[in-house]
Amino acid sequence: MGRGRVQLKRIENKISRQVTFSKRRAGLLKKAKEISVLCDADVALIVFSPKGKLFEFATDSSMDRILERYERHTYAQQELLPTNSELEVNWCLEYPKLRNRIEVLQRNISHYMGDALDALSLRELQYLEQQIDTGLKRIRSRKNLLFQESISNLQKRERELEQQNNMLAKKVRENEKELTERVQLEQQNRLALTSSPFILPPPPAPITLPLTIGNSFRASDPAMEEAGIPERPNINALLPPWMLRHLNE
Repeated sequence: MGRGRVQLKRIENKISRQVTFSKRRAGLLKKAKEISVLCDADVALIVFSPKGKLFEFATDSSMDRILERYERHTYAQQELLPTNSELEVNWCLEYPKLRNRIEVLQRNISHYMGDALDALSLRELQYLEQQIDTGLKRIRSRKNLLFQESISNLQKRERELEQQNNMLAKKVRENEKELTERVQLEQQNRLALTSSPFILPPPPAPITLPLTIGNSFRASDPAMEEAGIPERPNINALLPPWMLRHLNE
């Protein structure tokens, strides 16, 4: 488990406060030495303990030289910053200038609006007219540019909508064509099933021919006569005598 965040407040225990001071002081001196070596910087560190003991650290240059350099830098900064009295004097001088500038701007605005023109001379009126014309030209130029951009965007949008409309119309035509073909195919199948020439007629009734072996052979079924089947000759007349003898036995 990592250490929890240390709460920044005065340590009440005297022994713990002394131990923490020693550890933090050593770490602070170590960091000052590291930054002076790594970054080639002039570092001066001064620490007083609660009992008034001095702890210091300075780079290769002495502490006195670094402190002198610090004092010179601080004095130069103070010389650059004006004092409060100088600031008050500057504001007193700038206030009338700013006020006059504001009055001139307000008067020009009223002139551009067409007000308070009685005090202007002919040359001033001509100059004002030129300024207004120049401003109107810029305004018209900007307005025409915006109009052209708006028209271009509308035309682009019109082309996009036209393309979408054409695509939708094409899909509708394809769907209608497919539906028509499907209906025609169903009608053809229905007609083919109702009026097909390949339906077989019912089979004819069977014909029975009695066969008698003896003195005579004739058709006893009238269906044979209706069917046009001729009477067969007498089998006894066609057989040889030895076979008739064998059959009679």
